[in-house]
Amino acid sequence: MEALASSFSSIHTSTHLREVIIFLLSAVLVVPIFRRLKTSPVLGYLLVGAIIGPFGLKAISDVEGARLLGEFGVIFLLFTIGLDLSLERLGGMSRLIFGLGGAQVVITGLTIGAIAWAWGNSPEAAIILGVCLALSSTAIITQLLIENDEFSSPFGRTVFAVLLLQDLAVVPLLVSVKALSTGVEPVPVDLVFSLFKSIAMVVIIIIIGRLTLRPLFRMVAGAHSPELLMAMTLLAILATAIGTELVGLSMALGAFLAGMLLAETEFRHQVESDIQPFKGLLLGLFFIGVGMGIDLSAVLDRALLIGASVLGLIFIKVTIFLCLGHLFRLPRPVSLRGALLLGPGGEFALLVIGTTMATGVLAPDIGQFMMIVAALSMAVTPLMMPFGQWLVRKWQGRIEKTYVAFPAAASHDLHGHVIIAGFGRVGQTIAAILTTQKVPYVALDLNPPATSARQQAGQPIYYGDVERTEVLEQVSIARAAALVLTIDTPQTAKRALAAIRARWPDIPVFVRAHDATHIRQLEILGATGVVPETLEASLALAGQVLNGIGTPMDAVNILISRIRDEHYADIESIGAPRRDT
Repeated sequence: MEALASSFSSIHTSTHLREVIIFLLSAVLVVPIFRRLKTSPVLGYLLVGAIIGPFGLKAISDVEGARLLGEFGVIFLLFTIGLDLSLERLGGMSRLIFGLGGAQVVITGLTIGAIAWAWGNSPEAAIILGVCLALSSTAIITQLLIENDEFSSPFGRTVFAVLLLQDLAVVPLLVSVKALSTGVEPVPVDLVFSLFKSIAMVVIIIIIGRLTLRPLFRMVAGAHSPELLMAMTLLAILATAIGTELVGLSMALGAFLAGMLLAETEFRHQVESDIQPFKGLLLGLFFIGVGMGIDLSAVLDRALLIGASVLGLIFIKVTIFLCLGHLFRLPRPVSLRGALLLGPGGEFALLVIGTTMATGVLAPDIGQFMMIVAALSMAVTPLMMPFGQWLVRKWQGRIEKTYVAFPAAASHDLHGHVIIAGFGRVGQTIAAILTTQKVPYVALDLNPPATSARQQAGQPIYYGDVERTEVLEQVSIARAAALVLTIDTPQTAKRALAAIRARWPDIPVFVRAHDATHIRQLEILGATGVVPETLEASLALAGQVLNGIGTPMDAVNILISRIRDEHYADIESIGAPRRDT
């Protein structure tokens, strides 16, 4: 091992460049291998971190720098999660967040603290160990939920509610840890003041965000510059993250709030596709940083005791959550799988234990031991997902995957819908006809003012580039009944059709064409149906779409004739959803 370490040191290049190459090489090798093994890449990142870290080959010298950069991966992860939620939907989860989540933190913390005190730790050390080990890893668990497409299931919704409460509980827990470490008496006063500051900052972020984010993004999107839109997204994320950090909350919580605020705008899908590559790379670095804290030699020296401690920690937390799941009447599969996934420790334990060791409240030998236990339990977390699935299959023969209700335009709930790319007069006509037949649709457009106005009127339209396959994934193209290209730029339509056919060869694609030459080009590229533009073109195209997804042709002809008689000028009012007054 020493020989390998010295060989790394002999490389004549910049230290930071070498570390970047090591990280990128790890990502390139780890992800394909573990995906082929049908195992979460998170486990591979943790293993790589343990091997190349300070307790292994020592290939990475700036461990703290890598961990700090990796924190941005967690920030981007929470931001994308916020994009899938809204303030209204979050309010509907209050029972799970404050009820189940609050009970889990308090009861688990008291139980682990009591056990730590019984083993001879001081009351202060016992309380600190209890509260920090009660929390789980938000970064690892949410990534696992996303990888398994279960973030929006009842199981994922329950787990995330608990994780969100744990993030909110970090502020009072940090205040308590600081008070216990320094011997300060008026803990309740500090707690109340910190909670007041935290709530005030969250309210300020929500108010300012609702007033400014949509106009700012609309202005930037109007410049039609992807770089400016990305810069605006990063500014929104970092500004809210720094705002929450100033009052003691986590930066990830601020990014989560920014995501929720953007979820209410028409820019949601485009922003999510833009931020995805940054999130994946930086999150991988975060997991590698966690793995660097695992001392494999120490684990081997005390393997039996450490293994028993990891299993004991998970057993305690699983048992408590199962009891709470029964109390809150959770479905058994949800309760069991949630308990297993939340059972291991989280990154917050590493931070708090390291801090308390420095203050002398926690003995160094106990602190090092518990840090290894917490880190190893995090490394076990990716295994809990398939283990929970196996248990549910074993006991019930199936996994409950009933999805919660989403807003009409939410991508997770879309199925059998029509995607309309381009929402000018032709796109609006098609949307109007689909609406009369109660066929769900989602529209994408690159006109910020029009997109914003129509979304505020209740229509499911978002700012997004149809040439980007990531954007199409956000509107569930794989589950769509058809896609309609009404773009008025021939070259854009051809590029979009080629990208769609390369990725989704079987989905019906109906395209608006300009002339005979354009029609032939689109047919060669694989268009299901091509119609020249004009009013009759839009009506015929809508008729093809309805017939292509199963509506009888006789019914289509009657419908189109009726709409033609009502005049083209009235089409828009037919397409707009009825609003109660």
